[in-house]
Amino acid sequence: MKLLVLPGDGVGTEVTEQGLRVLDWFARHRGLALDITHRTFGMENWRRHGTMMPDETWAQILGADAILFGATGSLDQAAAVPPEERRKGSLLRMRGALDLFANLRPVKMPAALTEASPYKPRITEHVDLIFVRELTAGIYFGEPRGVETLPDGTRRGINTHSYTEAQITRAARFAFELARTRRNHVTSVDKANVMEAGALWRQVVGALHAREFPDVTLEHMLADNCAMQLARSPRRFDVIVTDNLFGDLLSDAAGAIIGSLGMLPSASLSAPDASGRRRALYEPVHGSAPDIAGQGVANPLGSILSVALLLRWSAGRPEDAAHLEAAVERALAQGARTADIAAPGEAVLGTAAMGDAVLGCL
Repeated sequence: MKLLVLPGDGVGTEVTEQGLRVLDWFARHRGLALDITHRTFGMENWRRHGTMMPDETWAQILGADAILFGATGSLDQAAAVPPEERRKGSLLRMRGALDLFANLRPVKMPAALTEASPYKPRITEHVDLIFVRELTAGIYFGEPRGVETLPDGTRRGINTHSYTEAQITRAARFAFELARTRRNHVTSVDKANVMEAGALWRQVVGALHAREFPDVTLEHMLADNCAMQLARSPRRFDVIVTDNLFGDLLSDAAGAIIGSLGMLPSASLSAPDASGRRRALYEPVHGSAPDIAGQGVANPLGSILSVALLLRWSAGRPEDAAHLEAAVERALAQGARTADIAAPGEAVLGTAAMGDAVLGCL
């Protein structure tokens, strides 16, 4: 498997290093065959090369089977970069070019972290849900977009929320197929009450369910109600499928269930080609966290659990993925904590020490 490593900016480099240590363990102990290439990305590219995306890096992106990604720079850092350069080196460009339409964001509550959550244990116990976020359409890609100056001299920002039936169908089909491997329940989230694209989303998902997946339970839910139910009763959810914007917001908000975005992994997948190969990008959900970058205190578990998704979806090794996920749970059960998930009085580990804890459990 051709794996491209793009640590990116800030804590991305620190947490990705721990993900790579875990991959090396599977290479040495489980015979995982990897051809790994490392490239800089984001603001690091800008500082080194004067461009956000050197041509050789883009060629590596297009040729990789899978990408292990860290994090991108902050808005403050990117403000000094010309807009066309920001677009050239953006995750949106990568997602579009590789057609990574299905973004998976699992949210599973480890039993050991009940004190890290702001919610009562009776709310968070046994939470195990996964978002399927449509990733290559919607308001992040719609045209027209931009900032224009009106005749009176004031400015107006424009973004277009747009979906075709085909874009909705393939995201929903992925969600239904995934639900068949879990608890057979899909919640489709939209704003059909005020958005025409949301009304179309609901119609297309409902028709696909009736036509191809009548064995899967389907419920439709408005996005604002979904936000409330995630806080009130997250155990009711199995697979949540939604558009690009709502998937971004709701899955980040769900990080509060566990107590930290540092715990959340993600996988962005293309459709399989004729040989069954999927293009894929794996990354922790969190950002570059410039306030703690370089201090060695970031939580690497989002990156390490992204490696588990890589083992499952790109390497075709579900048993190894489960083995890694169990090792993370064991490390937490044994008291391993980074600062973001530590209760008052608990000992705190740094980034590398948390990696050591997981490797010890492996």
